[in-house]
Amino acid sequence: MKLSQFKKTIATLFPAELLAVHDDFGWVSEKKDDVHRLGYCTNLSLEAIESAAKQNVDLLLTHHDAWDFLYGLREACIEKLNLYEMNHFYIHGPLDYAEFGTCTSLMNALGIDTMIQPAAYDEGDVPGIGEFSAPVPFESLVSKASSALGEPVRAWKHHGRPVKRIGIVTGAGHSSDSIKRALDAGCDTYITGEATLYTVQYAQFTGINLIAGSHTFTELFGVESLANRIKEEHAEVELVKIEESHFEASGWAR
Repeated sequence: MKLSQFKKTIATLFPAELLAVHDDFGWVSEKKDDVHRLGYCTNLSLEAIESAAKQNVDLLLTHHDAWDFLYGLREACIEKLNLYEMNHFYIHGPLDYAEFGTCTSLMNALGIDTMIQPAAYDEGDVPGIGEFSAPVPFESLVSKASSALGEPVRAWKHHGRPVKRIGIVTGAGHSSDSIKRALDAGCDTYITGEATLYTVQYAQFTGINLIAGSHTFTELFGVESLANRIKEEHAEVELVKIEESHFEASGWAR
C-alpha cells in the first residue's frame, strides 16, 4: 500500500463533513511511501513507537496524538519516529463519531444487540445508545466488560433492575452532561473510560448504574475496527496490534 492509497481510504471511510467539523487528525510523521506493516493502538507514546519498531511497522495508526498538554512528549515522539523512519497518523474526533467508530465498536465487543443512537457531538458528547434484546444482570455486564477490556473495571450499582438500555461515551466521558443525556434517552446504565468525583456523585444521585474502564482500552476497539477496514481495502497490508500496558488501571482493586 502506498501512502496516497492510505490517504484515499481515510477520505473514503470518513465523510468530508465529519473531517471538516472534527479536524483533530493528521500526520505526525511521513517518512516512507511504501507500507507493508500497519501497527495500531490507542496512544502515541515512546513505548508504542519502540514496540512498533521492533515489529518492523511502517505506519503506526493511533487514536490519540501526543497532546500539547503532555509537555515535551510530542517532540520526543517525533524524534523517535524520525530515528526509525516510521510513518504515524492519528485520527481522534472523526473516529469517535464515525458509524463504525469507538462507541459502536465497544458496543459490539460487549454484545449489545441494537444500536438506538450513534455517538455524536452537540456542544458536548452525545452518548451512543444501545439495547440488549433481553435484559442482563448488572453483575454479568460488569464481568463481560472486564473480560472484553482485559482489565478490571470500576462499577457502581445504583438500582436493582437488570440492564436493558446503555449509554456509552468512550474515553473521557466523565461529564455529568453526558450522563444526563443518557438518562434523558431512557438509559439504566452508563459506560465510559474515565470517572471523576462528579461522574460518580451524579450517577449515584440520579440512580443510573455506572461502569468505568480505562480511557485506552474503551477506545482500542475503534482503532482496531479502522485498521480492519483498511485491511479490507488493501489485503496486502499486514496488521500488527501494538500492545499497551494497563497503566491507568494499575492502582485499581482487583
